Amino acid sequence: MRALIAAAALAPLLAWGHVPEGASGAEPWAWNFAPWLMALLAGSALAYGLGLHRLWRRAGGARGVSPSQAGCFAAGWATLVAALVSPIDAAGAHLFSMHMVQHELLMVAAAPLLVLGRPLAAWAWALPPRLRQGAGRLFARRAWAGPWSALTDPLGAFALHAIALWAWHLPAAFDAALVHEDWHIAQHFCFLATALFFWWSVLGHDPRGRYGPGHSAASLFATMMHTGALGALLSLAPNPWYAPYVATTLALGLDPAQDQQLGGLVMWVPAGLVYVVAALWVLGRMLTRARA
Repeated sequence: MRALIAAAALAPLLAWGHVPEGASGAEPWAWNFAPWLMALLAGSALAYGLGLHRLWRRAGGARGVSPSQAGCFAAGWATLVAALVSPIDAAGAHLFSMHMVQHELLMVAAAPLLVLGRPLAAWAWALPPRLRQGAGRLFARRAWAGPWSALTDPLGAFALHAIALWAWHLPAAFDAALVHEDWHIAQHFCFLATALFFWWSVLGHDPRGRYGPGHSAASLFATMMHTGALGALLSLAPNPWYAPYVATTLALGLDPAQDQQLGGLVMWVPAGLVYVVAALWVLGRMLTRARA
């Protein structure tokens, strides 16, 4: 549960990894080796590894965080590197389609993998004992219960993520994010943070509790429907929606309308399949438990 809080706290810093075209003029295929970003990514991985080692040694085995969960964290971390460090990041400032690839990597790949990886359980064990105990007391306070319950409620998390997705794809908001770095940081923060809450709501709840697999599957299918609708609108639009991409796409010798259509297809088809696969996995776990 607290893994999401930690990951969401990192979201604004991770979002800073992308520098908009208007702010930097970076080459479209450049790598982003910003020292602070590399330090953040390396530090999070080292802390996870150290905490995992201490946790497993103290528990006498793979308890608290299983090897498969550790593998999920590694995959989620690698996905963040791909989205924020690789040329996908710089290319996203020039091509709408690559920007969509970056966003989908954050929302439908990195976010669920980080939720499944339980990073806070490992990071907590990387802290000195007194700091670890203090952090535990902080997150155990009742003041966290109300906001946390609202943000991780299946309906609330679904609505929050949907609002963020549709609002930031309005031309005025998306254009502002392309031109102004602060707006772009806010955009990436909203996408990643709300995606983390959404995936916690469908993957992190105790199946024996109030919200079972049926709620999770319904939320996943509903998200697949509305994100697919947005992708279809982008793909079928006769003209480009986002003015800054017209000039950058033409400068690369590509058609802006086709670039937007490709970006819409990225959101519509492969990203939509992730929600379907996740829903089937959730339902499969429900059937397996029912037979046990």
